[in-house]
Amino acid sequence: MSEERFGEFVLVRRHGDGHVAELALDRPKAMNAVSTAMARSVDAACAALGEDRSVRVVVLTSTHGRAFCVGADLKERNSFTDADLLRQRPVARAAYTAVLELPVPTVAAVHGFALGGGFELALSCDVIVADSTAVVGLPEVSVGVIPGGGGTQLLPRRVGAARAAELVFTARRVAAVEARELGLVDQLVEEGRDREEALDLASRMAANSPVGLRAAKRALRLGHGLDLRTGLEVEDAAWRSVAFSGDRAEGVAAFNEKRAPHWPGE
Repeated sequence: MSEERFGEFVLVRRHGDGHVAELALDRPKAMNAVSTAMARSVDAACAALGEDRSVRVVVLTSTHGRAFCVGADLKERNSFTDADLLRQRPVARAAYTAVLELPVPTVAAVHGFALGGGFELALSCDVIVADSTAVVGLPEVSVGVIPGGGGTQLLPRRVGAARAAELVFTARRVAAVEARELGLVDQLVEEGRDREEALDLASRMAANSPVGLRAAKRALRLGHGLDLRTGLEVEDAAWRSVAFSGDRAEGVAAFNEKRAPHWPGE
């Protein structure tokens, strides 16, 4: 396993053959509260991972034992003038967008608190694996703002408009079991196993065609919310991008020869 640090607060680990990359939030003294510096590091790490064609899946994790991420750094923001807050906005927004727009499948491994911007980072991933200690929520209206890292758009896409409205307007925190029942997280695992299970899931994803994975994610993301006819056109465009690829040829050959494929990734 190799490691690379982006700034002070983000650590990227490459697992096995490097096809699974772990983006670890590493600001334990602040329970991974997203400061301006941390936001820049998340953005930079995602940019590097998105450009690396050897990466097939990214897993978003935390090095803190009791929290995934508690959201925006309110201590930092307490010192901000209005002009400071306005200047920080594109920096913070870029971090959430960077996770959301990673071109490969993404899995969040959540334990402890995932609140506000922390939960929005998880919502920006394709799949959320949570352990039994997880507590999630979007409490922003309780401090006079609104979810600004994609929460008002991503949450209703998961749980529907009415459920999302109830959760946002009450600012309530949701414990792991209810979070799974409501669809706020996708898999619920035993305490302390969120990272291990998320990495295992990512490994199973990464065994598949890298060309196929990127195209499938593109079709899923771009087609969501479109009418069926338009969505099928999005799917067809993604299919055409892989149908004549080296991966498709290798996949068919490996199937017929009853062997594991050796993906060329093109």
